Amino acid sequence: MPAEYKDRDEETSPQQFVVLRRAPAPRLRSFVTDICGYRETTGGHYRQVEYAPLAVPLVINFEAPFAIALGRAPSKDDRYHSFAAGLYAGPVLIDSFGQSCCLQVNFTLAGARRFFGMSLSELTDRMVPLDDVLGAGGHALREVLGNEPDWDRRFDTVEAFITRRLAATPAQGPQVAWAVERVLESGGKARIGTIATELAWSRKHLVERFRDATGMAPKTVARMVRFNRALALSRRGDDNWAGIAADCGYADQAHLAREFRDFAGATPSTLSG
Repeated sequence: MPAEYKDRDEETSPQQFVVLRRAPAPRLRSFVTDICGYRETTGGHYRQVEYAPLAVPLVINFEAPFAIALGRAPSKDDRYHSFAAGLYAGPVLIDSFGQSCCLQVNFTLAGARRFFGMSLSELTDRMVPLDDVLGAGGHALREVLGNEPDWDRRFDTVEAFITRRLAATPAQGPQVAWAVERVLESGGKARIGTIATELAWSRKHLVERFRDATGMAPKTVARMVRFNRALALSRRGDDNWAGIAADCGYADQAHLAREFRDFAGATPSTLSG
């Protein structure tokens, strides 16, 4: 969580929804990016779009389900209540209808792999029901959170649950954790062949371990990292697309535009600002 976030921050959109955000406790900050509460306060149709997100969310819903679809508009059959979702290399469209209320934990890739205790490839391109990923413990957690009206105590309860589960789950091997961090910290510019060589692994073995750790091949994760960085730069008011392309490691501006089409289904200028 960025340093400017307070322990709990509140965002409101008049007569639409309330969002409460909390930075995770220091002991959790390598595992969790943020925890938020979301409550809609008036009827209507709300659409949110996330573009190739790099966090792994756990959503614990207390009221109406969301309609969610990958790469397309959701239909009436795409309803999800409480769930975990893996990486998806494209736009995620989320519809709600004025009655949603949930708590969401956004995990880092390393945090998600350890918390869920499974290969993240089992979550890739999917929304998996809470009971399927956390079993009876997840069901009990949802009951406790749903019966607790105070958001601060909800946040405390979910942090304690995460802490206990992490303590009971072994960490990944240091090699694959280093490989994933190398891709993330390089802004997606690190050469996959170089990483494999430095680990004395074959490319095939690196890809297998990377899929287990993140749900995606290293080349795909690197592309997602570059795209997210380019999107963030453009949303800060930078419209020098040639400069953004060069800064983010694209061969040219046309390459950047193709990546935006692949990951967002839109042109760079459409999403900037």
